[in-house]
Amino acid sequence: MAPMSSPAKIEPLGAVRERVLATLRQEIISGLLHPGDRLVERELAERFGVSRVPVREAIRALVAEGFVLFETPRRTVVRRLSPTDVKELFELREALEVYAAGLAASRATPEALAELRELLGLAAGATHAGDAEAITDINTRFHDRILALAGNSLLISVMEPVDGRLRWLTRQNEEWPQLLTEHRELYEAIASGDPARARTHALHHVQANYRSTVRHLFGDQADRPGPPVRPSA
Repeated sequence: MAPMSSPAKIEPLGAVRERVLATLRQEIISGLLHPGDRLVERELAERFGVSRVPVREAIRALVAEGFVLFETPRRTVVRRLSPTDVKELFELREALEVYAAGLAASRATPEALAELRELLGLAAGATHAGDAEAITDINTRFHDRILALAGNSLLISVMEPVDGRLRWLTRQNEEWPQLLTEHRELYEAIASGDPARARTHALHHVQANYRSTVRHLFGDQADRPGPPVRPSA
């Protein structure tokens, strides 16, 4: 008598939703889905081999995260970032990342600094290879590690809702050698143990990244002033 086959495992609805959400989010960040591209529930459900319910929930989550918007009740598209969107995100990034860098400089351990150096080594290899996906991933990990070194759980929780959109913006900056130089300088400032120096370099990095992103996204608006520069003391 042939053995009975075990029933196929049914993926929980929540897990399906998270899988669809994570895939679509990454496709937007990486540029596979472009601003203005339409998200159609039926087509996405067929593509992922799921019902329309988890797809609908994933799209709603992307709306809440700022990646997608409802142009009409029946038309959902990837959001087009406006100059104001970019400016506001970088103002938030400036306030939080500059503060985090100062805390990291005062709290970093030798082991933590070694992890940052390792990430810089990986970033150098990816930059040499021109691997955009790897550069985005490594640079995100670099900034996440600095945030963790700050040792402030509330700071991390404030950053979390906008982390995806900040990664999306980071992906727009393709001035990779300059980005690597700035990260090396930021690392040196944090490793010095001087919070004021770390804040100064973090502020310079955010401002430079803002200008690069505006140039890439808006071209003729590249001379638009960046977020206000605050004293580093």
